[in-house]
Amino acid sequence: MDKSAQHPGKGKRTARGPATWSISSPDSNNAGAGGDASAPIDSDPPARPPPRMGEPKAAAGAGRRGAPASAGMRVFSPEYYALCAGGGMLAAGTTHLAITPLDVLKVNMQVNPMKYNSIFSGLNILVKEEGPSSLWRGWGGKFLGYGVQGGCRFGLYEYFKKRYSDMLPRSNKSTIYFLSSASAQIIADVGLCPFESVKVRVQTQPIFAKGLVDGFPRVYATEGLSGFYRGLLPLWGRNLPFSMLMFSTFEHTVDFLYQNIIQKKKEDCSTIQQLGATCLAGYISGAVGTVVSNPADNIVSSLYNKKAESIIHAVKSIGLRNLFTRSLPIRITLVGPVITMQWFFYDTIKILTGLKSTIGSFREQPTDLNTSCVQHCGQVVLYWCIQDDLNFAAMPAVSA
Repeated sequence: MDKSAQHPGKGKRTARGPATWSISSPDSNNAGAGGDASAPIDSDPPARPPPRMGEPKAAAGAGRRGAPASAGMRVFSPEYYALCAGGGMLAAGTTHLAITPLDVLKVNMQVNPMKYNSIFSGLNILVKEEGPSSLWRGWGGKFLGYGVQGGCRFGLYEYFKKRYSDMLPRSNKSTIYFLSSASAQIIADVGLCPFESVKVRVQTQPIFAKGLVDGFPRVYATEGLSGFYRGLLPLWGRNLPFSMLMFSTFEHTVDFLYQNIIQKKKEDCSTIQQLGATCLAGYISGAVGTVVSNPADNIVSSLYNKKAESIIHAVKSIGLRNLFTRSLPIRITLVGPVITMQWFFYDTIKILTGLKSTIGSFREQPTDLNTSCVQHCGQVVLYWCIQDDLNFAAMPAVSA
């Protein structure tokens, strides 16, 4: 008995072998549907080579929608991580340089809260007593130190996000974000710490040094190498929770905005919409991280200016309530816009180089062979079934 009669709608093998197949389309049973219901199609659709490791689906098919503008840039390649590090260095260095006057005031408010008790009066006192140039003390440490930190923070975050997602495929997104940001921040703070050590002294002790050039030798001569890393532990205590919450809040906020506010896929949004979501998520993430990291920030300033000999002594001298409230308004004023501009510059650099703005794209995309087969065969998926003499059968595609 002809097996095709037992299974109506299945492919019928021609006399010359498996070169062509008669496929009944899903609409072939409707009278007057139009078109040839048994039009022959190739059994093997044109094969497209699978994407290389780390290559996104959009980059695998040249000319398809969403393909990056810079075809030579492979996501998760060394060049990609170098671009992320360079973008982070430029974004963090320039934004921190721009807010140097407010940073000078913040540090002095932490060290001498009785004298500098508000933003406007504090700025007025600094200008009157030490001149306008005092507001830019420590600018070199801000630009270079936070540039190094930003390069490590953003570049290594992208790297660790990919590595941890491969190592822990069943972990949720928050776990990946926490682990990636913490790992990146630990290394970033090692690079920042020497610059921060000199910067805080320059900003609060005018006679100590004028900047990095004379500040580095002075610290080394008086305290040795350990003087540059005296505040590393409290610096980790400040920046680790900040970074973990900042990156995680940013990623989840952007995801929420696309799903519930914009209600479009990121690939379908304009550049302005993408950067708008980036800025809003950046400000929210910066504000959340600031509140959590404020106690450690006060401890760092106290230790660097020798107002306390140890972390425990600093906590006792500042007081538990003041740890959370001292300099908090100015830090929110500082950090919110700074983090917003960092994410704005960072994602702008990525978009201008043909990459996508930042949001949870850390897992390998599946190969596109099945999708290309469905598109080529008119929404019909070919299944290979082993039946008796290895006949092949075709079934209509099931809607996802």
